Parts: sequence; structure tokens; C-alpha cells
Amino acid sequence: MHIGQVAALTELSLRTIRHYEEVGLVRPSARSQGGFRLYTEADVARLMVIRRMKPLGFTLEEMGELLAITDRLDDGGAAALQAAEREQLLARLGRFEQATRERCEVLRTQLSRAEEFAADLRRHAGQLAGGAA
Repeated sequence: MHIGQVAALTELSLRTIRHYEEVGLVRPSARSQGGFRLYTEADVARLMVIRRMKPLGFTLEEMGELLAITDRLDDGGAAALQAAEREQLLARLGRFEQATRERCEVLRTQLSRAEEFAADLRRHAGQLAGGAA
């Protein structure tokens, strides 16, 4: 896939995809004869991980760390790793999963407060409109 197709699939801008390439989070799997970036489904999946981490407030460094962990676990299968390394990677993955759950809870609380505020504004606007009639 060309970068434009990837941008449409991931809902990321061309500039953002290029930035993620510059900082080493994703690399196109190939280049066309004309030098255009070519991406695979695996590249798109990687960008989707990044896209999902961003609203949770993970840094680019943390995104890179998680991707390195999953790359290592996926390369040749986790069974090919030494037991100690596998356990270490799984523990780090578990910490990311825990951090994700905690950050989701923070966002749920923020969303709840925002929805309460929107409801308060609707009620207030309705009261003012009703009083003006």
C-alpha cells in the first residue's frame, strides 16, 4: 500500500506517518521503483497500535518500547526465547497492560465529568430559553 492508502486506513495524516518513520516507530516494508513508501498489513497494524496509544498519553519512547517488546515476542515465537528473557518481556508487557487500564479509567472519569457538564449546560440553556418565552 502507498502512504495515502495507509493514511486513509489509519486515519493518520501523511505528516504523522512520516514523523513516526523519522523517529523509528514504523518503517515502510519496501520502496517502489520510484522511491515511494510501500506498507504491508503488518505496518498498518503497527501504526494502529501507535494510534491507540496516543490518546492514552503514552510517549513516543513508550510506544517504541512496547513495539520492541511485541516485536521480540513475535519474532520466531515466544517459545524460541530463553525462559528468563521471555518472562522479562511478558512482565514488561503486563506493566503496559496495567498502565493502559489505569489510563482508560482516567479517561472514563474525564468523559463522565464532561458529559455531566454538557447535561448541565443543556438544562441551563433550556431553563433560560423557557424563561425568555
